[in-house]
Amino acid sequence: MLLAPSSTTVRRLDAAEAVASAPALAELLIDCVQGGASVSFMWPLSHDKALAFWRTVAEGVARKERVLLVAQDPHGSIVGTVQLVTAMPDNQPHRADVAKMLVHRQARRLGLARRLMAAVDDAARAAGKTVLVLDTVTGGDAERLYRRAGWQQVGMVPNYALMPDGAFCGTTFFHKQL
Repeated sequence: MLLAPSSTTVRRLDAAEAVASAPALAELLIDCVQGGASVSFMWPLSHDKALAFWRTVAEGVARKERVLLVAQDPHGSIVGTVQLVTAMPDNQPHRADVAKMLVHRQARRLGLARRLMAAVDDAARAAGKTVLVLDTVTGGDAERLYRRAGWQQVGMVPNYALMPDGAFCGTTFFHKQL
């Protein structure tokens, strides 16, 4: 699956495409969790559980509560994804959360995460959002990505979550002003 960065496309999925892509997104999620990504799931992660998660995401896309972006290889296979959660409380209409930044292990180090993050910024601006928030594993590779993309660290919480193998991990929170 070695890809040239220019051979991939990053695009937004509509609700029907999100439903149709749920099986491929489930496989991507399973790959990332198997590889140790702390993204709310434990290993082993069943296909049924991963598929149910993506069906819920597709429902959120249909309700206009989420934006689902994917990176696809030249054959249309999904090799990365990120979400913009736009449904916020009444006193935060200007804010959105960035969630589930995932890149297949065989497609990493090619700039896909950077491109997905630029696309999520564009989607946020288009939705009228001016403040973005995300969290990531403290000390992980993603921290460097987010800092390079203009995100500011807010703070860290030790033992906030579990890694897929059950070990505790700290979480670092970031924000970005658009």
